[in-house]
Amino acid sequence: MKILVINAGSSSLKYQLFNMENGSVLAKGNCERIGAGGTVTHKRDGLETYSAEVDLPTHEEALSLVLELLVSEKYGVISSIEEIDAVGHRIAHGGEKYKKSTLIDDEVIAYLETIVPINPLHGPPAIKGIKACKRLMSKTVQVGVFDTSFYSQMEDFRTIYAIPYEFYTEHKIRRYGFHGTSHRYVAAKAAEQLGKPLNELKIVTCHLGNGSSITAVDGGIAIDTSMGFTPQEGVPMGTRSGTIDPTVIPYIMKLKNLNASEVEDLINKQSGLLGVSGLSNDARNVSEAAKQGNPRAQLAIKMLANSIKKYIGSYIAEMNGIDVLVFTAGIGENDDEMRSMVCSNMDVFDIKIDEEINSNIPRGSGADITAKGARVKTLVIPTNEEYMIAQDTAKFC
Repeated sequence: MKILVINAGSSSLKYQLFNMENGSVLAKGNCERIGAGGTVTHKRDGLETYSAEVDLPTHEEALSLVLELLVSEKYGVISSIEEIDAVGHRIAHGGEKYKKSTLIDDEVIAYLETIVPINPLHGPPAIKGIKACKRLMSKTVQVGVFDTSFYSQMEDFRTIYAIPYEFYTEHKIRRYGFHGTSHRYVAAKAAEQLGKPLNELKIVTCHLGNGSSITAVDGGIAIDTSMGFTPQEGVPMGTRSGTIDPTVIPYIMKLKNLNASEVEDLINKQSGLLGVSGLSNDARNVSEAAKQGNPRAQLAIKMLANSIKKYIGSYIAEMNGIDVLVFTAGIGENDDEMRSMVCSNMDVFDIKIDEEINSNIPRGSGADITAKGARVKTLVIPTNEEYMIAQDTAKFC
C-alpha cells in the first residue's frame, strides 16, 4: 500500500510518499514560492536531490508537478499514479466537528470553509491542497488528519475562556490546541519504547520548535495543552509572544497607534525569541549568542526554558503525577542545553537526566536520557507527523 501525505501551506506544498508495508519513505519534497515564481526539491534514495526553479502559479500546478516527478523515468518511484492508494492531508483545524481523521467529501470541504474565520492562516491553503488533489486524483481516496482532533476529549473547563459565554456559543471562541498529530505520535512511541500500555501512563510531551506546545497525555488522552484558540497561546516561540497579559494588546495599540492587524503582526511575527533577543527567531542562533554573553539572548533562552518548566509542573498537578517526559521537534530533539535547563531543579518530581547521554545524542536520533535511579523516564523522540498521517490514512483503504 502506498500513501501520499500532503501538507499545503500558503505558498508551499510539502509531500512524502510512503510504502506502508515497511513504513519507508519512497520520495519526498517541497514546492515553494507558489504564486510568486516557484521552486521544487525532490528526494529519493539513490539519487541526488532534484532542485529546479519552475512556474507554479497555484497549488494545482504544484501538485501536478509532484505527480509528474513521482512517475518520471529518472526521478520517479512508481510507474503510475494509480499505485497511490490514498492521499492523507494534514489539516491544522477541524473545528468542533471533526474529532478524528475522516474521509474528505464535499461536506468536509464545505465545513472547513465555514471555519476559515477562526483558522485564517492554515485553512485556505489546506483547502486549496485538497481541491487540487480531488481534481487531479479524482478516483483516489482522500483523508483529512486534523491537528486539533487529539484534543477533542479535553473537558470544557479546560477549553472555555473566562469571557462572556456567548463568545463561545455564537463565535466558537475557545481553546482548540495544535500540533496534536506530533503529540499523539510521540506519546504512543514513548509507550512502545517503554513496553507499557499507553492507557496506563501519565505523559507530558514537549513539542519545541519555531512553534512550540506542551501537552498533558493521561492514559492516552490529551487532557490539556498550551496552545489555545490559535497557536499564539502558550510558551514563547520563534516569533510568537506566547501567553501575555491581554491588556498589553490595547495598551500597545494606543501607545504606538497600531490597528488590530498591525498589533496581531507584532505578537505573531515580531515577538518571541526574535523580539526579546533582537537577533533571530532561530533558537540555534539565539543560543549561540547567549553562549557568547549576549544578555538579551540569554534572557530569551531563560524565558523559554522557564515557561516550558511551568507548563510541565502544572500538567503534573493536573494529572496527579507523571511517568514520562518527552522532548520532540527541532529544539526538543537537538538542543541539549534547553533540555538540561528545563529538567534542572525538578527533583521534587523525580525528573533527573543523565547529562552525558543528553549532550551526546546524534542529530536526528532519540535517546533515553533518564538519570540512573530516577523514577520518571525522560525521553528524546524524533517526531514523525507525516507517518502518523499515513497510518491514519491507511485505515481507510
